[in-house]
Amino acid sequence: MIELQRSPFQKAFLVGLEMGCKEDGPGTLEEMTLLLENLGITCAGKTIQRRSEPDPGYFVGPGKAELIGTEAKDLQAGLIVVDGILSPGQAGALARVVGLPVWDRPLVIMKIFEDRAQTEEAKLQVELARCRYEIPLLKGLGLQMSRPGGGIGTRGPGETEFERHRRKLARRIREINKKIEAIRDRRESRRKRRTRAGLATIALAGYTNSGKSTLLRRLSGDHDLQVADKLFSTLDPFVRRVRLAGGAAVLFTDTVGFIRNLPPVLVTAFRATLEEITAADLIVLLADATSGRFEEDLAVVEETLASIGAGTVPRIIAINKADRVDTDTMINLRTLAGRSGDRVVTISALTGENTPELLDVVGEMLFSGRKEERGDR
Repeated sequence: MIELQRSPFQKAFLVGLEMGCKEDGPGTLEEMTLLLENLGITCAGKTIQRRSEPDPGYFVGPGKAELIGTEAKDLQAGLIVVDGILSPGQAGALARVVGLPVWDRPLVIMKIFEDRAQTEEAKLQVELARCRYEIPLLKGLGLQMSRPGGGIGTRGPGETEFERHRRKLARRIREINKKIEAIRDRRESRRKRRTRAGLATIALAGYTNSGKSTLLRRLSGDHDLQVADKLFSTLDPFVRRVRLAGGAAVLFTDTVGFIRNLPPVLVTAFRATLEEITAADLIVLLADATSGRFEEDLAVVEETLASIGAGTVPRIIAINKADRVDTDTMINLRTLAGRSGDRVVTISALTGENTPELLDVVGEMLFSGRKEERGDR
């Protein structure tokens, strides 16, 4: 089994593709640099190849792969990191050519999730994702996976190492799923109790490190909530009671942040956690005003919400970190965010700027509809 512990590598060489008319290669490599920094790995160098599509054998062209290996070793990098999704065959072939270990984007994100997991629930969900990620990789491990086994602990002398490892992973997946299903049932019971108590729930969603935990801390006044300026600092949902201006109590829930190309195995594994968003009465979508890819980040969050079944939940877009941008920039960002037709509020979760206005809009969206419903009866 491939262990996803904190990396022993200190330097990595980054590889990206710029395909067609897209010019996001440098931007995504900058984000990959930040991801690696969260694992204690620095970027020794980087390269981008322009192609119409990834090479089916090596992701980059075979000639480019040889150059990458040479340059990475010259820079004393111990690891190649591809800002893309590699097939098992591509990962194995590229590693053989460059002579160094090769990671892809999903593996980097999973390593960060594992590093952040503190509770039993988070650890179970990360392990489930890891097991599902590993199964396709077994065939790519080469000849050793095709050797027949035999003796104690195997099904028979004809069973290969691949079959034995796959069976072991499948058994562990079943065990974890049972435990996560029990967690999911407990969450569902808690949501039903909240509904019976008449408590509306507002989910905080957004790109990773957009300020969701800081906002929850500001609104709830709970200074014991952990807030950190790092990616994926929150993997477990935190629920806090908040009073609106009119005195009504509501519940705000902070959940895991999103990122572009979030591995599907992680989305599936964190289903029990993400259901806190799909079951919410309202979503406050936080957008980072200081992001150099504001529009793209917003689109990633919207697409992820749709993919988990939360695309139709009413929402407010809260542009956060307003204290760190000028007026003209904020006007432009409001225009971009407003194209969706959603209500837009500019705030600073850190300083508290406009957070009362945000709560006013939350109350308006939650309770004006209920008044209309009562009036129709």
